[in-house]
Amino acid sequence: MAKDPQLPTEIQQNALFQVLSNSLVLSHTAPYLSCYDVLNLAATSRGLRFLVYHTPQVFRRLDASNIKAAQRAVAPRNSTRHGWPSVQVGDENVTAEDFLSAPLRGIFSRLRRLDILRDVQVLKLDGLSVTADLIHDILTDPSYSVRILSLRGVKDLNEHKLCQALQYACRRSRPKGTPRLKGLYIFGPKDKNPSEDEEDPPRSSSPTSPAAVAAVWNMRSHAALTASLPEEPETWYTRRGEQFPRAKLSADWASTLLACEGVIAFDAVLCGGPRHYNSRAYGSVSIDALNAAGSPVGVPHFNVATHSVDGCAGCGSAPEGWTVWGEDSSSSDIGRFPLLAPPPLHSSNLSAAMCPTGHSPPSRLSCLSKKEGQEKARFIPRCFDCLRDRYCSGCNRWWCEACYLGAFSPGGSNSVANLAHVTKSCWECGMNCKECIDITQRMCKTCGGGYCLIHNEGSDLDACDWCVGRSRVRRLRELY
Repeated sequence: MAKDPQLPTEIQQNALFQVLSNSLVLSHTAPYLSCYDVLNLAATSRGLRFLVYHTPQVFRRLDASNIKAAQRAVAPRNSTRHGWPSVQVGDENVTAEDFLSAPLRGIFSRLRRLDILRDVQVLKLDGLSVTADLIHDILTDPSYSVRILSLRGVKDLNEHKLCQALQYACRRSRPKGTPRLKGLYIFGPKDKNPSEDEEDPPRSSSPTSPAAVAAVWNMRSHAALTASLPEEPETWYTRRGEQFPRAKLSADWASTLLACEGVIAFDAVLCGGPRHYNSRAYGSVSIDALNAAGSPVGVPHFNVATHSVDGCAGCGSAPEGWTVWGEDSSSSDIGRFPLLAPPPLHSSNLSAAMCPTGHSPPSRLSCLSKKEGQEKARFIPRCFDCLRDRYCSGCNRWWCEACYLGAFSPGGSNSVANLAHVTKSCWECGMNCKECIDITQRMCKTCGGGYCLIHNEGSDLDACDWCVGRSRVRRLRELY
């Protein structure tokens, strides 16, 4: 390529260095590169090395899930004097925690020697082997400056020990300025990697055979269709229904979120149903009436919200009200609003991690310059116990405690008789309203009860499992 004589010589020779010398350009370019690529860039010249290692924003975000050394099950065999010692199979002095966390500890040790670890504020460890002891070190070791940590889909993690470490770090007698961690992603699924979905074309048959040609074209059409489809709706504010792929969360997480409220934010929030002590509507609904109406007895005092729902199908709201983004710009937002995936790319601020798409972080200026007619980002967080017998998984409609008590209400203005034409739940899981059951024709002709698609795959039922079981008991009594 011929040089342009109109440009100065130093620009012609060091064009990339001149561009990256702008700290704003460098800080917005580095997050798109892996740590390996950034270090290779620093090794090209002394000027770029000085620029990379003396700009703190370069290593503000570290995605360790892309590092090959972190994905290995065993650390390198050679031990170093300054780093984490290698883990040898059969060593009696090595615990399981040391063995599983050795690869990540070795990486962090090398980054600490390069004086890079102290600049990392957003750390992603999704899908890696992570132990509770390693997270405890990140919370308490002053060499770490992590503000947002992502542990989605990690392996070998003792959640009970992690909850204990988080509760200890957020205790009232903690030192001032600790913990540095302000946001933790752990409940949601890890981000999808496009390279993982791509598969190699079949090599068993000849490329000229009809089967191979059809398979290749099916793969290409699938990739094109996937690329053309819109992105998955944003959790909590846009996507309704169940938010997490887990079947059931540990009971320790509710007490952990309560202990960390105001200190550490999570990608989940506590349920605001009126049966919980933390609810703003606690005491406004008669618990005895809910128990008499067949609502689940023994609901925990605090519970993690697993579902995001719209307003009640009857009154359009909920006893505890809506969770509306931007209605309160105080520091009490930590714990009220969930962190939204993925973690922020160019910031380590909690407001940026919580802000829904199309909205701005809450501030005085953003409240004054709010567009007229802009739809508010809001949702109602509920746990499964507060939605049982009053939520339809087919259409995501639900009925609050003030509009519908339960299937066995003793009578009154809120009895099931007033809403018999509206809702009839699945006997097994308490899901699906009457409209959805009628469409799928999952009705028991004996008792009129319904079954959802998950618990019965038949097109029409002469008798449900409950009626069949009752008839069997009657027959046994007649025989004996």
